[in-house]
Amino acid sequence: MKYFEVFFTALKLGCTSFGGPIAHLSYFHDEYVTKKKWISAHAYADLVALCQFLPGPASSQVGMAIGLSRAGIFGSILSWIGFTLPSAIVLILFGLGISKMDMNAHNHWLHGLKVVAVAVVAQAILGMGKKLCPDKERITIAIITSVILLFFSSAFLQILILFFFGIFGIFFLKSSSELPHEPLHKGNNNIGYLFLILFFALLLVLPFLREIYPNQTIKLFDSFYRAGALVFGGGHVVLPLLQSEVVPSGWVNNDLFLAGYGISNAIPGPLFAFSSYLGAVSSVEPSGWLGAIICLVAAFLPSFLLIVGVLPFWEKLRNNPNIRKSMLGINASVVGILLAALYQPVWTSAILSPKDFALAISGFLFLEYWKTPSWIVVIATVLISFFIY
Repeated sequence: MKYFEVFFTALKLGCTSFGGPIAHLSYFHDEYVTKKKWISAHAYADLVALCQFLPGPASSQVGMAIGLSRAGIFGSILSWIGFTLPSAIVLILFGLGISKMDMNAHNHWLHGLKVVAVAVVAQAILGMGKKLCPDKERITIAIITSVILLFFSSAFLQILILFFFGIFGIFFLKSSSELPHEPLHKGNNNIGYLFLILFFALLLVLPFLREIYPNQTIKLFDSFYRAGALVFGGGHVVLPLLQSEVVPSGWVNNDLFLAGYGISNAIPGPLFAFSSYLGAVSSVEPSGWLGAIICLVAAFLPSFLLIVGVLPFWEKLRNNPNIRKSMLGINASVVGILLAALYQPVWTSAILSPKDFALAISGFLFLEYWKTPSWIVVIATVLISFFIY
């Protein structure tokens, strides 16, 4: 009975949670804390703090953790499936459809999707910047990160920069105040160790496997697993990491990439479900449904392994001042990564004329200041693109 309850509650949220990761956490609070009372408000705040600390999609991780607390490891899996399934199916079907279209014949609305991606990413950067870069030190970290990546762009360099500013934060940034505390469901320490070992083993072994066995399935799984394991700051931050993996390699062209990202912001559910779209439209096998499932599982697997692995040890980690200061530096650097991605590839491929700029800045206005739901802005931008191009 608990399994069905966990799955269908998550499925309901997956069908109705518009607005991105921050909005998802509000929907989750309303459902799991206020209505279901599966978790207290303070424990929920602790859980959100943990998932903000970990790499990966915070809202999906919160859902996994609540499923774990309610119905064990299988409950965690069911919670993820329920929340992710609706958006994944929509994105896969969209990907299968768009890959069969004549791109030139449908250029207007595809370009509209690329333009609205500028507004969505810009709003995400502004919101994250206000929260994660409130002082001159962290603003400087974000700008330095952005400048470096605009000159030398690579997924590996992003990882090095995050590591560097994590160390920098320990020595030069002031720690935030103590987090509100209430013990969470702790789980089993031995299972925690096992899942953490598996997380790091896959992260280290997969790059070697793809070199030893030049198999496209292994390459896809490695690229998306690495993206899911190294993304700090939520769904939007996966954009530059995935772009650097799939576009230069020729797996997905940039127009298809940005069109899919635009659609991802018009539907409910996790932005990480975008990985299923990329697997579906991949120009090399496996693609279609099989490619979509491989990429989707690979992108979310690190989050699942980390949640089950870290939760038993969170009580000791949560108030370690060095960890908190390190995360201040990492989170500020994440804003810089997004800022670089806003220019390349998002801006450079979308803003080609004054009309493009007018449409993008209008979308940003409605998103940021009129608080219009993102799915309405995406659909409106695509419709307007039919008339102005």
